[in-house]
Amino acid sequence: MVQFRSSQPCQLPGSAADEQPQHCSALYNSPIVQPGAAARAVPRTKGDRDPAPRVPEPCAAFAHPAPIPLQPKAEAEAIEKELLEDYRFGRQQLIEMWGHACAVAVTKAFPLPSLPRKQPTVLVVCGPAQNGAIGLVCARHLRVFDYEPTIFYPKRSLDPLYRDFTTQCEKMDIPFLSYLPTEVQLINDAYNAVVDAVLGAEAELGEGRGPCAGILATLKHVRIPIVSLDVPSGWDVEAGSSGGISPDVLVSLMAPKQCARRFLGRQHFVAGRFVPYDVQKKFELNPPDYPGTECVVALRAPQ
Repeated sequence: MVQFRSSQPCQLPGSAADEQPQHCSALYNSPIVQPGAAARAVPRTKGDRDPAPRVPEPCAAFAHPAPIPLQPKAEAEAIEKELLEDYRFGRQQLIEMWGHACAVAVTKAFPLPSLPRKQPTVLVVCGPAQNGAIGLVCARHLRVFDYEPTIFYPKRSLDPLYRDFTTQCEKMDIPFLSYLPTEVQLINDAYNAVVDAVLGAEAELGEGRGPCAGILATLKHVRIPIVSLDVPSGWDVEAGSSGGISPDVLVSLMAPKQCARRFLGRQHFVAGRFVPYDVQKKFELNPPDYPGTECVVALRAPQ
């Protein structure tokens, strides 16, 4: 039986006095990103200032031998509708598969032995809609994988399914923060990475200027790596960045969205192995080859 370590809610693990603050190194020049590379960091020196958020530019081709089409928002919605209505997938089933795949991607980007901190802490920031629910499932699986996730979920959904996901995390002793520190150094000192599950493909661009504006403003200035689920929060799903965050890792669900062409991070994963072959063919997804029994696969990094 898996033994879970108990944690006190609403506390930041670690302290600034225990460890030297660290931040992400420059983007890789290698066309293929090695597993765990995104977790490496270089120490900051006194007087360092938080860098300005990176402005994403169009990225290079993926490592797949044939081009992977980038999905418009309407097509992603049509595929999800077909899975739910024609193939009789359940909402819980889809969110569970996506959340599990996202957690696996985090373990590939940040293997436990490569983490710069003694405690394998990860902050998972969840929004009120479907992407937030995927973040909750991701956090639960990270716990099973021996990471120590902490969840910030400020606007909890009344959807019974999302409440069930929340209860599962609480029962597994995953702590929930009551507030997100506006002093980003507290986040930098406490966690190895942040999972951005605030706004997904279903969100409208204007939502990043509403209640989520404060969260995005904080995430823009953290110096630890950010993993965005499907669509980086604050990005237009088709046009790309419009003042949103600049993640180090992107996990595309089913297929990369059109905004992925402007992703400049270190690693890009796609989680779409579960999509039935006929659906892949109908929408011309041209998925990458998934080795062995893997549920996610890494694509080529920008050059």
